[in-house]
Amino acid sequence: MSNASFWRGVLPAITTPFAADGQIDHAFLAEHARTLIDAGCTAIVPLGSLGEAATLSFEDKIAILKTLVKALDGRAPVVPGIAALSTDEAVRLAKAAKEIGCGGLMVLPPYVYSTDWREMGAHVRAVIAATHLPVILYNNPVAYKTDFSPAQIAELASEFANLQAVKESSADVRRFAAIQELVGGRLELLVGMDDAIVEGLAMGAVGWIAGLVNAYPKESVKLFELARDGGYPAAKELYDWFLPLLRLDTVPKFVQLIKLVQEKVGLGSERVRAPRLVLEGDEREAALKVIDRAIAAYPGR
Repeated sequence: MSNASFWRGVLPAITTPFAADGQIDHAFLAEHARTLIDAGCTAIVPLGSLGEAATLSFEDKIAILKTLVKALDGRAPVVPGIAALSTDEAVRLAKAAKEIGCGGLMVLPPYVYSTDWREMGAHVRAVIAATHLPVILYNNPVAYKTDFSPAQIAELASEFANLQAVKESSADVRRFAAIQELVGGRLELLVGMDDAIVEGLAMGAVGWIAGLVNAYPKESVKLFELARDGGYPAAKELYDWFLPLLRLDTVPKFVQLIKLVQEKVGLGSERVRAPRLVLEGDEREAALKVIDRAIAAYPGR
């Protein structure tokens, strides 16, 4: 099985929009997904951390996937995050995603529970084996307290032909070289932290599962292409402007921050689902200073 082409590019970890009554705003979700693809993104990744998936019911997730598949209508694949409290539910979600028409899966460790490789390996094996869809394994030990080592990733790649990619978010760019040392070009490597995109591409990554792309889609695609084709020297001017915003993706309240940027630029609302609350007080003022400074310094103004 050859690796899917959509791993090579910018894949937005799309936010979940909420209406004033707290319900999912499906009309905006559909519109926003089309805007991201129009900007040159290669796939849409819902139900991730940025999508507040842990606050969504199983029924919410199914409804989101149906909205996105219908909205994109074959223009680009929907690649949902597959995470749950139990392995059984994760497998059920993976199978439902396939039936709905999703084009791939992003497999995460289970929520809350982090343990040894025997148990974590059994979980992700069950989810990867649930369908024949192309899979990207999400490694984010900072957030999920589970670290898939390069050797463990290579072990999974040898077992599953449909495991095609890794979203690497350990914050250690050396991981890209370590994975490639073991698997060569067998897996596509994607950057999962916004403020490491240029560095990750320099280390062999070919894709970016991005967060601030929700607010700046064209700029994110341009940054990716400049760094991919010309490295840091080509991307430096745009990266220097973008970095204060990209760093908002790597702090505990990244969901609130990225949604606030979306609202400020007119591409969404800052509404979040509890237990998250919108930013307020000094925290909000500090965030707005970063955001307003970036808006004022926008390249080409």
